Amino acid sequence: MTFSADELLAQLRQRQFQPVYVLQGEEPYYIDHVADIIEQTALAEHERGFNQVILYGKDTDVAGILNQARRFPMMAERSVIIVKEAQAVADLESEKAWPFLEAYLKNPLASTVLVLCYKHKTLDSRKKLGKLLAAKDTRAAMLTSNRLYDNQVPAWLTAYVRSKGQQIAPQATAMLAEYIGTDLSRLINEVDKMMLNLPAGQPIDEDLVQKMVGISKEYNIFELQSALIRRDVLKANRILLYFEANPKASPLIPNLTLLFNYFSRLLALHQLPNPTDADWTRLGLKSTFARKDYQTGLKVFTPDRTRAIIHLIRRADGQSKGIDSGSMSDGEILRELVWLILHPVPLQAVVG
Repeated sequence: MTFSADELLAQLRQRQFQPVYVLQGEEPYYIDHVADIIEQTALAEHERGFNQVILYGKDTDVAGILNQARRFPMMAERSVIIVKEAQAVADLESEKAWPFLEAYLKNPLASTVLVLCYKHKTLDSRKKLGKLLAAKDTRAAMLTSNRLYDNQVPAWLTAYVRSKGQQIAPQATAMLAEYIGTDLSRLINEVDKMMLNLPAGQPIDEDLVQKMVGISKEYNIFELQSALIRRDVLKANRILLYFEANPKASPLIPNLTLLFNYFSRLLALHQLPNPTDADWTRLGLKSTFARKDYQTGLKVFTPDRTRAIIHLIRRADGQSKGIDSGSMSDGEILRELVWLILHPVPLQAVVG
């Protein structure tokens, strides 16, 4: 049976444990989180020595997993078997192991909680194991943890902070979403770190994000983006000088990603002459603060110019990987890109 992460976590809070968990997907945060909750709560601390086993996929096989799962608990209500990196179990989807897996999944030991952490991928639903887990008579709880889209991160981040009894300003949400992206584990780590240093009643704001995440207040990619939108050549050059002097503080690839995301959304907005609130929200631009730079950009960059800039960013990304870059450094690649964005040279003249 398929469950969402929230459904499984609600069950675990009520100490309702399924006999088998299959936690799969590209986003590892919820896989780790559910497995950690089971590891921490299914058994009392004094019961774990004899009744909790942690296996790693590359060091075990299906027979080893099932042998552990069929053991009865010792002086405890249940035993817990957690298989981390289960995608590395060599025979997990093999024909040879199939009859044994099928027999156990259809009739698991009631006193065992078996957790398979199948990370960074999903089981093939066309193969026997995938079909078995989808079957109605299988007593396994399945969670598929998909990566969020970029435009889903702000809402998810706001909800997470509120679930902790705190508030976060839209500016701070937008900055974290753009700077860190869809890596939920890193987002949570940064937010939790900020909340530890936050006085009661004070929201997470832009200044705190800049301070705690290590973003320079004046010289960062967001300020560079703002300078490009407002065609502030002097400010853009000051930021570029800072980037070149501090390459570790502002690596090229994340900067290109942020610029690409901005101009890609801008191009999408150009296709919507009168964007509604629903259109803005769909692009991850729910707050007035988040929309401000895009509203300015729509006036500054025409649709054709926006397309050309996206092409230039892709070209810079290729140069960062050694394609047609000669001996250019990362700083020189970004400087050339910024110059080309600020000076509307015909694209044909750049790419030949």
